[in-house]
Amino acid sequence: MSWNRRHLLDLQSLSAEELTTVLHTARAFKAIGERAIKKVPALRGRTVVNLFVEPSTRTRISFELAALRLSADVINFTAEASSLKKGETLKDTLHNLESLNAEFIILRHGASGAPHFLARFAQAHIVNAGDGAHEHPTQGLLDTFTIYEKKGRIEGLNVTILGDILYSRVARSNIWALSRLGANVTLCGPSTLVPEVFATLHPRVRVTWDLETALRGADVVNLLRIQHERQRASAFPSIGEYASLFGLNPTRMQWIKPDALIMHPGP
Repeated sequence: MSWNRRHLLDLQSLSAEELTTVLHTARAFKAIGERAIKKVPALRGRTVVNLFVEPSTRTRISFELAALRLSADVINFTAEASSLKKGETLKDTLHNLESLNAEFIILRHGASGAPHFLARFAQAHIVNAGDGAHEHPTQGLLDTFTIYEKKGRIEGLNVTILGDILYSRVARSNIWALSRLGANVTLCGPSTLVPEVFATLHPRVRVTWDLETALRGADVVNLLRIQHERQRASAFPSIGEYASLFGLNPTRMQWIKPDALIMHPGP
């Protein structure tokens, strides 16, 4: 197992070996997190900046807690109270942070590709904490690790991702990680939110707009929220109609395997 990357920008570019390396490393660090003393000196003397240009609760706090437990110094950067509000470019913000010896930049941004753009100029390590509707690689890794822990494997599992696939960066990261590790991934939701072109992402990915077809025999069901903030127009008549056609209820849960894992990323 090896990890030679300077940045973590997406899961699309990661190999199965690299993904497996992350899973095994995460398992080791999770064991440390269950000890009475949870801190290790892995990043002692290093500075981590959480540069969140989009709102976040769980992701920002998770990164802050992880960095603190690795003994790093952590700075939480608030875009609303920064020179970004006065017109400073993201590139200039990066260089200013680097001049203060920031070594890790955790970036969440509303523009797809923002972390990739910064990585072209960065001396610091860039970690993508969500960029537009593109990817959310750390959420994808967390979901993949959860499935791996609960099911003991990824290869051969039938995973259904249900909901707003088109605008979900979580869905994209999960699709890349799970399919590359050998899972069969079914995407389901309204046709306006699940374009058929998604089936071309990987031979193990299929698209269906029929809920029963999607749920039959599923080992894992990953439900997604509707990304209203990214939609320019409503993709379906009403929330009530969406729930009636694609909501998971006790009757529909009979279609999945009895020991199936049900997941949701939250708002």
